[in-house]
Amino acid sequence: GQQLVYSMAGSLWRQEIASHTAWQLTDGDGYDYQPDWSPDGRTILFVRYDGQSMELMLFNLASGQVTPLTTSGAVNTEPKWAPDGHTIAFVSTQGSGHFLLHKASVENGKLVDVATLVPDRVSAVKRYYYSEYDHAINPTWSPDGRRITFVSNREVAHGTGNIVSLDLDHPEEITTIHEEETAWKTTPDISPDGSRMVYSSYLGRNWQQLWLLPAAGGYPIQITYGDYDNTAPKWSPDGQHIAYISNRSGNTSLWILDSYAGKEMPVVATDLHYLKPRKEVVIRTIDATGATVPARVSILDRREKFYAPREAWIHGDDSRYPASQQFETHYFHSTGTAQVSVPEEGYLTVIAQKGPGFKITKRSVDALPDTLTLTLERWDMPPSFGKWWSGDLHVHMNYTGSYRNTPDILREQARAEDVDFIYNLIVNKEQRIPDIDYYTPPKGTRVEKDIMILQGQEYHTSFWGHLGLLNLTEHYLIPDYVGYPYTAVESIFPHNSYVADVVHQQKGLVGYVHPFYDFQLFPRQSETLTNALPIDAALGNVDYYEVVGFAHHKASAAVWYMLLNCGLRIPAGAGTDAMANYASLRGPVGLNRVYVEQNGDFTSDHVI
Repeated sequence: GQQLVYSMAGSLWRQEIASHTAWQLTDGDGYDYQPDWSPDGRTILFVRYDGQSMELMLFNLASGQVTPLTTSGAVNTEPKWAPDGHTIAFVSTQGSGHFLLHKASVENGKLVDVATLVPDRVSAVKRYYYSEYDHAINPTWSPDGRRITFVSNREVAHGTGNIVSLDLDHPEEITTIHEEETAWKTTPDISPDGSRMVYSSYLGRNWQQLWLLPAAGGYPIQITYGDYDNTAPKWSPDGQHIAYISNRSGNTSLWILDSYAGKEMPVVATDLHYLKPRKEVVIRTIDATGATVPARVSILDRREKFYAPREAWIHGDDSRYPASQQFETHYFHSTGTAQVSVPEEGYLTVIAQKGPGFKITKRSVDALPDTLTLTLERWDMPPSFGKWWSGDLHVHMNYTGSYRNTPDILREQARAEDVDFIYNLIVNKEQRIPDIDYYTPPKGTRVEKDIMILQGQEYHTSFWGHLGLLNLTEHYLIPDYVGYPYTAVESIFPHNSYVADVVHQQKGLVGYVHPFYDFQLFPRQSETLTNALPIDAALGNVDYYEVVGFAHHKASAAVWYMLLNCGLRIPAGAGTDAMANYASLRGPVGLNRVYVEQNGDFTSDHVI
């Protein structure tokens, strides 16, 4: 219990808790995650993502050899050693395409006796957002190796599911331990003595914290507190300490909790020992005048693996183009100068971008310089185009992602993307509203040479259609949604017309956001489409329409043109729906944007 193995920047690392020195264990062609140390301390299970699939791997600590345990081309994830050091539990989509719980034995570097422990089944309960097929995730073993506790949404209408367990002798009998929604971050871990479990939850709060629960069920007790997320807890072998991930500083960090005394200690690695020689390279982004400018930066080696400064927030696109790239695009936002450690062997490709107003710049080098400079040039637009401010009307600063965002960090993200103003649409994620404390009525204050972060709201009723609410001068609308089955807000009232009246009473604006997808309109209209846009448009309740956003552009534009042809002059809006604290997101901020002509002071009143 004196050492940890963890994943950092796509590799596995080993570190003594009392030391600041970390040793790189893997540096393969993929990205390595979710390590689990064997009971005898000789091997480590982990997951490798190769751009096509996620496969289970076995790392031998003595030899450094990595052996593939699966080659199925499926998503194989969350491997956990049983106490016998021979059996493993894991989650896989192999054969079904759904996340199901499996177990197997490891013999001579191979998986044998692979068995699916839960059936591939459809719940009778109707689900909101999620698939009708059940999933089983987050396995953890009992100390005697006879039971597996995990998370299942079997007959659960909303969210991730409940903490349940099964006896390996009777896997068809699933026992519910605890009913609670935790936004995909439960990850329970049974204590070494089997008496209790630690897990992550946001119960009654806006942020994930660590909780203790009797292994057989009971009343949960909170053991960490803070306006940030603590997740992924793991017991030490002696049952006294818990390792976990925290985003209290904004970025992810590794911490140790003494469960007896409550002391929290960061695990910090300042001395990194890489498997291959490294070189520190400074990446500079400048404009045509030579001035340093913030930008979005991607750094790739010959294997198309990504690199970033240690302090950077790494983001990945939510899509990949297999014909042209091994992995989805990764990037970080640079202030204009970034120092990064890269393989000394040579070849590097650096790509810099700064929104649609600048040309994309790309440089590849075979020999690494001390400093690599990329010049970002603006597109040459004729004077007749005028001058414009650009803005993103649909951003979620915090939305259960890995990072802890703030207005200052969001402003830096916008600066790197050349966005002048952002509307942070404060919204619920399940039963919490992470950014509710940031709601402040707009004051129309003039802003000089800076970026406006404005606070709005997304009214989250899927039955009638999601609304963007801008310029709320008096109050935020609670509960932020209706029409959630099996809840106290199951009723579809208040409808969007009522909501629009409330917003207009406080001089706010109402917009329909990410409105339509192609399957809702083409080749024929869905028989169950209940979107209230046509009614609200006719009643004069719609102040803007998100023509460009997280929806099908042709379907959304087709409806907008129909409204225009009816004489309803509804302004076009645009918003990315970027979850700006996600590691993998539709983004970045400003991917979709509107433009406001610079014919007055740069204030929230003028922009509106």
